[in-house]
Amino acid sequence: MNKTARITKEEVLNAQNDWKSGIIDIGNKFINNEDYESRAIEHLNDLYAYKITDVLFKPTKVSKVQFRSTFEQALSYFVATNNECEEDSGFAINPWIDVRFENSSISLLGSTALAMGNYFFTDKERNETKVEYTFGYIKDDEGRLLINLHHSSIPFSK
Repeated sequence: MNKTARITKEEVLNAQNDWKSGIIDIGNKFINNEDYESRAIEHLNDLYAYKITDVLFKPTKVSKVQFRSTFEQALSYFVATNNECEEDSGFAINPWIDVRFENSSISLLGSTALAMGNYFFTDKERNETKVEYTFGYIKDDEGRLLINLHHSSIPFSK
C-alpha cells in the first residue's frame, strides 16, 4: 500500500467508472454464456484491496452474512459461488445494463479517499434501483486505486 501517493477526484471518478463497467460486463458475460466468474475475479482483483489489506465490504442485498471480509465471500456476492453464503443469488449477474453514480461528496485525504452518495442500477426492463453507498479508496504500490471500504444499502422507507 502506497501511503504517500495523493489521490485525486479524477482518479475516484475513473475508479467508479471502472466499477460500473465491471458490473455490467460480468452480467453480459453471464447472459452470453461466457466465463463470467473469471471476469468477476478480475473485477475484484483490479478494483478491491483484498490482496494488500482488509476490505470492509457490506453488500446491498444481504442479511445473513452481512459483511464480506474475504475475497471468496465478495466473489460469492457478485456471482453466487460460495455455499457459505447461501443467500447469494449473484448481484452482478442480474444483469444490469447501466450503473449511474451520483456522488454526494468525495473526500480526498491524501493517500486515502472516501466517496458517498447514491448509485442507480438499471435492469434489462429499464427499471432503476436506487442504492446508497460509501466507498473508501487507497493506492497500491503500483499506483492503482483500490477499494478498501464498500458499504451499500437500500434507502430506508416507512
